[in-house]
Amino acid sequence: MISHFMRLCQNPRSRESKHHDPPMKLISNKLTPPLGLALSVILAVLWASVLYAQTQWPFVPPTNPMAQRNSLNLVLNQVNWFQNATRTASANTGGGYGMLVQQFQAVRSQYNGLKSALSPQQLAAGANQLAELDAGLDILQEAFADYQTAVANGQSNSTALANMCQVLNEASRVWAQELKQDCRQLRVGW
Repeated sequence: MISHFMRLCQNPRSRESKHHDPPMKLISNKLTPPLGLALSVILAVLWASVLYAQTQWPFVPPTNPMAQRNSLNLVLNQVNWFQNATRTASANTGGGYGMLVQQFQAVRSQYNGLKSALSPQQLAAGANQLAELDAGLDILQEAFADYQTAVANGQSNSTALANMCQVLNEASRVWAQELKQDCRQLRVGW
């Protein structure tokens, strides 16, 4: 690019020796910008783009009360769907376990979405409560490992699944109550 500008700004006498067309020489002399001006414009554009790139802020998820209420409702709805899955999984002999795993992962995902909608003050004030809720989800997840252990130890799939469903249904109910209580204390959605 700079070599292009250098070619445009060459000495007019050296261009005369290369080109024998005098009318073109006069037009090109009028259109050729001085080298210093061209470089100044390029540097100004580059400097402006660097400043613009430095002033951009990272994306911050919304922490307004409506977004928080929506996120909380999504978590609670997902817990309800998970509880429904625990009640119907025993009837679904082939894919009951997989359906429960999928529904549980959806609960965890929605809960993580709720945490991302909280303000920094809410996250700081409720750090212990949120850690307990995370631990509660980890305990729920252990039920899946217990099911696999029970089946590996010779318990029938249907009995192990029914036991796991009962445990998950009750534990998810308790977890949802804790979530509601903690969200009231943290003023989520207010």
